[in-house]
Amino acid sequence: MTDQAVDAGGVRLSGEGRFLGRTRELKELRADIERAGLDTLSGRKAPRARVLLIAGRPGSGRTALAEELVRAVADRYDGVLRARLSEPDGTPVPIGDAARELLTVLGVQAPAGAAEDDLTAVLREALADRRALVLLDDAVTAEQVDALLPDAPECLVVAVSGGPLTGIADVRPCTLGGLDTKSALELLSRHTGSVRITVDPRAAEGLVEECQGHAAALMLAGGWLAARPKAAVADLAKHLHTESDEGSPLSRVFKLVYTSLPDPAARTLRLLSLAPAGLIDPHTASALAGCSVSGARSTLDDFVALGLLHAVDSPLPQYEVPGCLYPLLKALADTQDRPAELQLARARMLERTVRLLQASRTITETDSPDSRDKLQGMPRSVRFPTPRAAEDWLRIRRPALLAAARLAVADGELDTLARRLMSQLVRTMVAHFGMKAAAPDLYGIHGLVLDIAERRALPREKAAALLNLADLDAQTGRTREALARYRAALDAGREANDPYATGRAMESVGGAHLELGDYDRAADWFGRALAQRLARDERAEAARLYGRIATAHTYAGRYGEAVRNWRAALAGHRKNGDVAAHARALSELARVQEYAGHPEESLRTCQEAVEWARRAEDVRLQAALQLRLADTLDRLGDPAAAQLHRGAADRLLGEELSQEESGSEQVEEPKQDADACEIRSTSAED
Repeated sequence: MTDQAVDAGGVRLSGEGRFLGRTRELKELRADIERAGLDTLSGRKAPRARVLLIAGRPGSGRTALAEELVRAVADRYDGVLRARLSEPDGTPVPIGDAARELLTVLGVQAPAGAAEDDLTAVLREALADRRALVLLDDAVTAEQVDALLPDAPECLVVAVSGGPLTGIADVRPCTLGGLDTKSALELLSRHTGSVRITVDPRAAEGLVEECQGHAAALMLAGGWLAARPKAAVADLAKHLHTESDEGSPLSRVFKLVYTSLPDPAARTLRLLSLAPAGLIDPHTASALAGCSVSGARSTLDDFVALGLLHAVDSPLPQYEVPGCLYPLLKALADTQDRPAELQLARARMLERTVRLLQASRTITETDSPDSRDKLQGMPRSVRFPTPRAAEDWLRIRRPALLAAARLAVADGELDTLARRLMSQLVRTMVAHFGMKAAAPDLYGIHGLVLDIAERRALPREKAAALLNLADLDAQTGRTREALARYRAALDAGREANDPYATGRAMESVGGAHLELGDYDRAADWFGRALAQRLARDERAEAARLYGRIATAHTYAGRYGEAVRNWRAALAGHRKNGDVAAHARALSELARVQEYAGHPEESLRTCQEAVEWARRAEDVRLQAALQLRLADTLDRLGDPAAAQLHRGAADRLLGEELSQEESGSEQVEEPKQDADACEIRSTSAED
């Protein structure tokens, strides 16, 4: 109830920014913060954060009151965290998703694909030594709030909900009704001006009574009056009174505002109920309504003035559908638009999103003439001026983009568009954020790809999604889960007759067994992958797999087998002309020879490896080999020569470090390759 805005759970009042009303409630809430809890009164230390509950109907201003409380006491805490616990349609947000969003704000990256309990545990650990203020908006169940409560008594949780949160110990509830008459009249006067209120105070009070002091209804009424300077307050109050049997005050005022809109604007408003996560930008509105981007933005700004939308505080123009109005908009769309029209609007919105993602990714490929030509061929409205602008757009729109992917998959009738959307989303996120930072979001996207692949019986896409999910599982230590997915990917790859997927899956199964310490199975699976590579005459991959087989034998202590496979790998690298790989293979062969108790052979092999590493200009490998030579010479009883090699290693590393420091100001660290986590598809469309 500050500034002009409609929050997720109610309405903030428009005007100069001064908080209206709720003086008693705000005073009681602040007093509850200081009041001793039940544990303190019984002589025990409070085990968890204190919880204040603000309950009220959507549109009553409950979120605005919570935000005002947070603003008033924020200086007592280290920081403020916010999470929304329900979607605009009332669907509860998964606890794990909410925990991950809070961790992101804290700068803590939880493992991709982590279970809900693991995420909440990481969150509690991150908040254990903090004095944080946590605002949990639109809570649907007590379980949502309870799972996110910090174990630190110094923290404070402010929860916003439609009713009581039974089951949370020592919760302090504050239930909201309508605004008091004085505050409600001030709200109206901010829209209409004070003259129209003071000349007919009884009519104004009658309007407040018809709206039952409901903040959102009053804001809509004020916006309607502001757009009609000659309309009398008494006429509006009389009109609402005659329709008093037709629903709640909010629905009656909304109906009046909606019916007064021109047909194109009314249609646009209805279609906003299709916006993912209730978040709209001009491009989304433009695609939904089939109008220009500038026209869409003008219409959205008009909706804000009428109280129908909330202008989100963002560097880019972005708006939000109020939670209290979403059911009304959806009901209108379902009754006044044909299903085919709604589906077409969804398709236009997804197509526009795909184009924006493609433009956001393409602008990062400035060294590619094809990418530059492709970018120039795009409409100016979907192009970004700089890579930084594209990244900012992606970061700001990320919640809506992820929600768009979820909704597209849930729709079930737009799977082709959904697959294109997720392919571009993966590649764009990796291009801007890097594989590691994007991994948590990628895990969810690959899970959605798997859903479509299974629903549409697409074994190639199923294999790709399973491989991507398994890779992320393996990177976060869930090796057994990764192994199960690699095996499933192998079956899907065989069904699709996809040699890439089957070869990759067999090698990955071997890698998982290697990580689990089952070296015999690891060598066996690497051997199966090798046989396929040899049959397809893929020499480079075959040489690399010889090295993986050798590694498994080395771990198992079968040094003779390891030596034979490393020599096969050397032969392959030599035929392929891969100098760097040849040097690394010689280095590993020398290591195995040393393990096998042949230091003289290891010394000769290591010296040969140094020469190949020099040809490959691999300074780090040269330094590592010099240190290995030094260790071998120590064991052979030549400490003087060993010292010389250690000195050479130090010089090599020192030279490389100085080169890196001098070049760091000029050379930007390269992005990771997006293809490493790309969704493979039979579609040729980029």
